[in-house]
Amino acid sequence: MAETAKKYDRFSKFYDLFEALIESRAFSKYRKKALSLAKGKVLEIGVGTGKNLPYYPKDVEVIGIDFSKGMLEKAEKRKKELGIKNVRLLLMDAQNLEFEDNSFDTVVSTFVFCTVPDPIKGLKEAYRVLKPGGKAILLEHMKSRSKLLNVPLYLMDPVMRALTGTSMIRETQKNIEKAGFKIEKVENLFSDIVRLIIATKPSGD
Repeated sequence: MAETAKKYDRFSKFYDLFEALIESRAFSKYRKKALSLAKGKVLEIGVGTGKNLPYYPKDVEVIGIDFSKGMLEKAEKRKKELGIKNVRLLLMDAQNLEFEDNSFDTVVSTFVFCTVPDPIKGLKEAYRVLKPGGKAILLEHMKSRSKLLNVPLYLMDPVMRALTGTSMIRETQKNIEKAGFKIEKVENLFSDIVRLIIATKPSGD
């Protein structure tokens, strides 16, 4: 985890520029759609440079965590520039969340579980801190069901792993289920490579 954090510390200076085109053309719309569903006390895992911050409803209370100091510095700057008051940012590892069980009404991740070194461990932590009946909003890219669409993903995978520790070919939807979540809805946003997944923690847990 520490090695991946170091990569993001170095990359944080260029991260927003690196993603600027795809962010303006597609990702910003996806974020707006996903975050409109957040309610109550919210945990955002992997807040990064704070790209989600403008899209949260004004009546939610957000704690955003990230394992990279460099990324959090960018997020703090964005939060200040936007005058956002309902978000608190903390340095924390997604695989070892420092919160009590059943603490949050909503858990959010956007393009995060492609990078968490042990994604199932991270997702189980998300499950643990989510209240029974709570909602997980996961906007993630992942391996396609199409062999043809996977060709460029496999080609990009070694480059992205070296650059940021990101896997282009994770089966994140399956990992979400393995962590115990009940998937309520899956919306394919960019073919089935980018998916908006709404999942819940059953109220009996």
